[in-house]
Amino acid sequence: MGALRWLAIIPAAIVTVVLFVLMMSLISEEFKPEDKLELDSFEINPKVEEIEILERKTTITEVKKIETPPPPPQIERAKADRPSEPIASMEGAVPEFEAPEIDRSQFQITVSDRDAQPLVRIPPIMPPRAEKSGHCNVKFNVSPEGQPFDVVATYCTQSVFERPTIRSVQKWKYNPKIQEGRPVGRVGVISKVSFRLQDERGNIIPE
Repeated sequence: MGALRWLAIIPAAIVTVVLFVLMMSLISEEFKPEDKLELDSFEINPKVEEIEILERKTTITEVKKIETPPPPPQIERAKADRPSEPIASMEGAVPEFEAPEIDRSQFQITVSDRDAQPLVRIPPIMPPRAEKSGHCNVKFNVSPEGQPFDVVATYCTQSVFERPTIRSVQKWKYNPKIQEGRPVGRVGVISKVSFRLQDERGNIIPE
């Protein structure tokens, strides 16, 4: 343990001696003051040279008096004579005539027979569970007032389309069937209800 202590003390002592010798060499040199720097001189109130201002000399000539021309002569306007004849006349009036008598027994108004025709078709509501497009075939009857009833979905590509198809057809409106001039009911009307499902880009997803 004693040898280790001496090994730690000897380098520190050597460093101390070297620093002491270095300080002594710096102190022993004579101090030499530095040369004074020449300061720039300047004047506090410098003299400013006077600048000669050039003035522009202009001469104004006398303005000649201009005589105002006389006004143009007034032209008399011709006055139109008031019309002596009345403007309205009876020449274009519709002549009076007696309406001809029509014998209603000689005329008969009939309506031609026609089949039931659709007037209003309410589109179906797309069911939220639908994954693609589809359709349903329906069969129903039409009353003399043009209202569908007994609506049955005979075929659907998906079962989710059956209920919205029936509800949609029940809201349709028809021109009733005319037979011998009178509206009658129509039985066995067949139609097709289509469902078009679109993706996020607006493209139709096929059935």
